[in-house]
Amino acid sequence: MEHRDVIKAPIITEKSSDLAKENTIVLSVDPRANKTQIKQAVEAIFDVKVDSVNTINVKPKKKRVGRYAGKTNKVKKAIVKLKEGSSIELN
Repeated sequence: MEHRDVIKAPIITEKSSDLAKENTIVLSVDPRANKTQIKQAVEAIFDVKVDSVNTINVKPKKKRVGRYAGKTNKVKKAIVKLKEGSSIELN
């Protein structure tokens, strides 16, 4: 897997904005990626040093629109803590 295939997009929420003040970013990543691949991808793409990586698998939720029922997509989130002196601007 290429580095650009591992990281899909940043997750911008109120909680992730608060975490950004603590040198932590939240990313949506490929569900098949492991912590080592995520760390290598972030270090290669953003040219920063990563301290730790925590992952969360978000299960799909059931949704309905009228008589049609379906599910949302499953997502894997990565909470990446950067080392002191490293930062990423996700504006």
